[in-house]
Amino acid sequence: MKKQKLDYLGVSAFCESMAMMMHSGIATDEAVGLLLSDSKSSEGVLQQGLKIMKEQVDQGYGLDKAMKESGIFPKYALQMVEAGESHGRLEDILFRLSDYYKEQKTISEKIKNAITYPAAMLVLIIVVLLVMLVMVLPTFTDVYNKLTGSLAASSYRYIHWAYGFCWAALIVMVILAVLLIAGFAMWRSGKKESLEKLLYKIPLCGELLESLGKFRFTSALGTFLASGEMQDKAVEDSIPMTDCGKVEETLHRCLDRMAEGHSIAQAAYDEELFEPVYGRMFLAGERSGNMESVLERLTKLLEENCTGLVDRIVGIVDPLLSGVLMVTVGMALLSVMLPLIGMMNSVG
Repeated sequence: MKKQKLDYLGVSAFCESMAMMMHSGIATDEAVGLLLSDSKSSEGVLQQGLKIMKEQVDQGYGLDKAMKESGIFPKYALQMVEAGESHGRLEDILFRLSDYYKEQKTISEKIKNAITYPAAMLVLIIVVLLVMLVMVLPTFTDVYNKLTGSLAASSYRYIHWAYGFCWAALIVMVILAVLLIAGFAMWRSGKKESLEKLLYKIPLCGELLESLGKFRFTSALGTFLASGEMQDKAVEDSIPMTDCGKVEETLHRCLDRMAEGHSIAQAAYDEELFEPVYGRMFLAGERSGNMESVLERLTKLLEENCTGLVDRIVGIVDPLLSGVLMVTVGMALLSVMLPLIGMMNSVG
């Protein structure tokens, strides 16, 4: 049975706690023991992982080996801790990992909310349209069926319009709901590449995927360089962290340029990995010897860009869905009410 992993917030809290205790001079085995004793839930994911880690560190293994044996940490965190231990910069790496997973949590929550609200709106629109088609419109149809005369005959045309508006909107909404469910299923089943190709055809979605990939790359690269990795090895190890096929292709071309003697900043600028202003910032940071601080700043800017893109997508989708609901229901109700207005005028 596959062991459950810690979520972003759990990994961030663990790394921050370990880093703070190490900064205070507490040894690794003692720090793990303190975390184990402070954990209240005996059945929690972290608690079970800490028990395994305590056994490992008591046997003399390092933190990276203990974390790997626990099976609750993501691959990226394990790689970072291993690099930090091997280069004697574990404390700094743990602090960086804590910040990284906090940022990942923030972005993932933004994206989740951006998907959840439109999905709820789709369900609401479908329910309202079904109510209109099953209950409201048939009621008006029965009323007009009991009437006679030219006014009653003309009312059927309006009823047909109302049914047409509702059915057209319902079909579109159901198609969108099916596409959303299919996309979620593809993402969960590991068919991310196929889904990415489809999302790239939607301007803002493709831009968001690329921005997320670049954010993950700069964050990983900065952490690898801080751990003491050589630049080419740090870039190579950071590529799988992007989780974005298009960004990975660009980074592989950057690696080819680095093999020819170029630096990562120059290769990234030549291959247009970042926007020109970001690319020049990256070059300036490398030439001034402030690569790590520039990467940290660049990561923050890319994170802000990701959240901004998510807000823009939500700002477009939500009013659009609300507008479809209001226009469709409004047109349908107007179509069935017009004959009644005519009747009231004729009676008056």
